[in-house]
Amino acid sequence: METLAPTRLATLGHPQRLAIFRLLMRRYPDRIPAGELAEILHLKPSTLSAYLAALMQAGLVRQERAGTSLRYSIDMTEVRRTFDYLLNDCCRGRPDICAPFPTLKGGPDMAHRTYSVLFICVGNSARSIFAETILRDLAGDRFTVFSAGTRPYSELNPFALEVLRAKGHDVTLLRAKNVSEFTGPDAPTLDFVFTVCDTAANEECPAWEGQPVSAHWGMPDPVKVEGTEAQKSLAFQQAYGALRNRITAFAALPISTLDRVSLQAAVDDIARQDVGQGT
Repeated sequence: METLAPTRLATLGHPQRLAIFRLLMRRYPDRIPAGELAEILHLKPSTLSAYLAALMQAGLVRQERAGTSLRYSIDMTEVRRTFDYLLNDCCRGRPDICAPFPTLKGGPDMAHRTYSVLFICVGNSARSIFAETILRDLAGDRFTVFSAGTRPYSELNPFALEVLRAKGHDVTLLRAKNVSEFTGPDAPTLDFVFTVCDTAANEECPAWEGQPVSAHWGMPDPVKVEGTEAQKSLAFQQAYGALRNRITAFAALPISTLDRVSLQAAVDDIARQDVGQGT
């Protein structure tokens, strides 16, 4: 690491290579096709290829082939090794000067704490509303739950509301919200932030106060499904079922006994699980 760290830091010193790295970090553990990366970052394929080659040579990014497509993801093991080196070797492990963020710890004093959770999508109309409602009804005594969209304006989707009512959820207090409500001095302090659609994860979200534990739980957008009313309804049912599986796994985590590193690994693992599409 003594020789690797300078190379990795130099590689990330280029603004567009850093932009690729940051996007892959936000989408972790997703493996993103090269074409999607180029489209999101407005890069020519040849330019993107050169930047990705540099990131792979530095050991920060992995490449995998899926059929005819090349997909890219963060090499989290090597990234963590780099951060460990910087914090423990260069800073001599001094938390008073090197701690990058407050650590969310477990322990007896945290056993009865209520945690704040924010689910984000582009339009706060379906998936994020599902997630907010499910967690609140599933474990609302342990979580204060919010959802928001990155668009300036959004409306609740009628199919989403229909599914929630059919599942026995109270929808009377639900409303579409913007992420701006969760920034600034009067915003609630957040412990967890989850993006539930790829488009929101691709965007530069605010730097949340206190750096909450975050993860990307992306899934297909039921709003975009075309076809009969029954086909559209089925897409919303599937999205609800997939989110309920993930949120059930999240609510079962022993948060009060996990340190931040273990907690981050746990919420990332939930994103990797085959959650199915049960309803």
